[in-house]
This record gives sequence, C-alpha cells and structure tokens, in this order.
Amino acid sequence: MRKRNKAGLIVPAVLLAVITACNGGEKTTGDLPAAQAEAFKMGSEPIELFIVSASGDSVESFNDRFLDLVKEKYPNVNFTYLPWKKEGPSIQEMITAGQQIDIYYDSIGIFSTVQNYQLQMDMTELIKKHNVNLGSLEPATVDAAKIVSGGKEMWGVPVFNNNLVMYYNKDLFDKFGVAYPKDQMTWDELNELSKKLGRSDESNVYVGYTTSANHALRMNQMSLPYLKQDTLKSAISSDPWKKYYETAFLVPYKASGLDAFTAKNNRLPNFLTQEAAMFMYLSSAMFINKEYETLNWDMVPIPTLKEAPGVGSQPYPTFFGVTSTSKHKDEAMEIIKYLISEEVQMKLSKKGIMPVLNNEAVKKAFGQDSKFKNKNLKAVFTNQFAPVPYKSKLDSLVEKTYNEAVGTALNQDINTALRTAEEKANQLLSSEANK
Repeated sequence: MRKRNKAGLIVPAVLLAVITACNGGEKTTGDLPAAQAEAFKMGSEPIELFIVSASGDSVESFNDRFLDLVKEKYPNVNFTYLPWKKEGPSIQEMITAGQQIDIYYDSIGIFSTVQNYQLQMDMTELIKKHNVNLGSLEPATVDAAKIVSGGKEMWGVPVFNNNLVMYYNKDLFDKFGVAYPKDQMTWDELNELSKKLGRSDESNVYVGYTTSANHALRMNQMSLPYLKQDTLKSAISSDPWKKYYETAFLVPYKASGLDAFTAKNNRLPNFLTQEAAMFMYLSSAMFINKEYETLNWDMVPIPTLKEAPGVGSQPYPTFFGVTSTSKHKDEAMEIIKYLISEEVQMKLSKKGIMPVLNNEAVKKAFGQDSKFKNKNLKAVFTNQFAPVPYKSKLDSLVEKTYNEAVGTALNQDINTALRTAEEKANQLLSSEANK
C-alpha cells in the first residue's frame, strides 16, 4: 500500500493549528476536547439545503451517491442538488435570481473558481466547532484543500478522490501475443511494451498507448504547477515541464505508433472502441463510462519515473465547501462531516468511489459491490500520491494551450513548441489581468 511521502508533503498550517489548539493535555475526540465534541446537534425540524456544482454531474448521479445516504441519516433535511448545465442556469444566474446555495462542490481542477461567485468561506472555525477530524483523511487530499484555497484557508473538505491508472485491453494484448502489463512499470518499460502493440492489419491501425492530455497535465506526477506562483506567468518552457512532456507524451506516443493512426484517421485513438491497447486515465472512468461493462479490460498502476519509484499521479479530490451566503452553515457542515465518516466512506468505496478516509479496511472494500470486483482494483492504491503543487483559478485559462502543445511538440522541435505555448499562455493571462 501507498506510504506517506513525508519529504514531499507538508501538513497544512490549518491542520497543525487545529491539533495544537485542541491538545492541551486532554484526551480528544477527533480534533477537539471531548467536552466540546457535542457542541452542535442537528435538529429535527424540516430544513432545506441546496448544493451546486459546475462539474456537470447529473442529478441522477449525485442522488445515487449522496442523497439517499443523507436522507437516511437526516430525514428532516431536504437536500437538493442544482447542477450547472450548459442548457440551464449558470451558478451566477442562480445567485442573481436569489437562489439559496449552502454547499458548493467541485473537483480540484476547478474548485478554486468558487471565488468567482464570492461563495467561498474559510471553514477553519466550522471544522473546529464540529470536531471534523482532518487527521483521519488521506493527507494529500487535505494538503490539496489548503492549496486550492490560496494556502491560508480551507474553503472545502475532501469527500471523495480520484487518480490516474493504466487501463489495458486484454483482447488486443492477446491478439498480438503480448504479455499483459505489470503492476510496477517504469516509463521505459511502458515504451518497450507500446512498441509491440503499435500494429496494423488489413483494415485497422492499433496504438500501443494513449492518454487524456488534460488529466495527465493536471495530475502530472512531477508535481509541476501551470503557473509560477510569484509572477502568475506560465512555467511551461522550463526544463522540468520539457521532461514531463517527453516522458508522458512524446516518447510513448512515438513508441506506440500514434503517427500511423493519426495519418490514417486524422484524430486521436479511442480506447473504448479498441483502437488503443493501453489508456492512462481516471480511476473513476470504469464506473462512469458504460463501455467498460462490455470491454475486456483490466488495470495496473501508471508507470513511474526511475528517479521517483512508487510515485504515481497527484490526487484529484472533490471538495465540498459550506458557502459564505448559507444561512444554515452548521447544518451544512454536519452533512459534510457525515459524508467523510467511516460509515459513508465504506459505502462509497464499495460502490467504486475512491475514498478520502485513510483507512485500510475502507480501501480494501473499493469496488467490491460493483461489476468490476474481480479486476485488479488494488492498482488504484498501489502508488503513493505525488504532492499537489500551486493551483490558481487561472489554471483553466491556460490549460488548453498546454494541451495543444502536446500535438505541436510531436511535429516540431519541443523547445520551440513549449516557448510558443508559453507566449500564448502569457498573452491570455495578460488579457485577463487587463479586464
């Protein structure tokens, strides 16, 4: 199992403050003295709480994961999810119309945009008041919550997690007589494997390896930030970013025969239609995309760098935050506290929702109530998390430029491609600053 990377991850100051303030020689329950543990109790009177997200999650998906659990625990709470859909009202339009919003949730990739709506609030005091034991959670996800909140506050609490794994198509490996991937591979070993799988037959071109560039960039295992924290300028032309592009994209793409596929099809390969033998993607994908129910696949951890053995992707947690405008902050905090309890985390884990609770029994239960319980699900927890680097609400502004640089670098000198991408990114950042 993954071990804590003590050298790379720093316990957030907010967590240290909670521990220090609450340990005055007394036995504690979670993070507070036992005498304060029952400071707030959820009432029995009817109450409405509204939760919003820009994630695109459907009402059905949200209700299946959370609504039934909340209603069972708190039958007096009418808990309603209001998604921001392209065809529906935006979050800003909801706010303008006077819609009550008590909880905001999103993944780490876009959670910091909560400040665009002035919904963020520092939950530090609520966390103390409600005896929320952050120490029971995966440390990397707590660190990430601090980082996306600007480094000094806690705008949200991690409720579930995600990371990158390597899916592989067993039919294609069998077709070409190639041994399946190992649980512990380096990128060099992956490239050698990819060379054996980049094949063509009478009508098809097959690729050895592909990935989702957006997620590979956001969750890069070298912990590289999109922007320099001191200047808010692009960091993409730096030597570390160059190495990551070569490691995760350029060398494996060329080894896997991607050029032959794109020449024939003028697009990237699709793992779900058996065009690629291996696919680095989110560990949640198997539970989201129905195609995994019929595809003959399995998974292994993502390849690691020789100089950083055992280090996988960054975590990709989803945070739930009490909003600054909520009139029911205590009740909303109790809901979030319940969602990170062992009871709920065990139920979510069994469904295949990656838990944030740092509990071996909960991790071992991952996916055991799902259709994929016989897959190599332990691969989700094999690698330790790479530390989460600096995150900015401007990351989403430049990400497309970083993604486009992958294709550009495949067709020209990488140094030129990354310098051009940096110039474009900085232009976007400058335009945003001048608005």
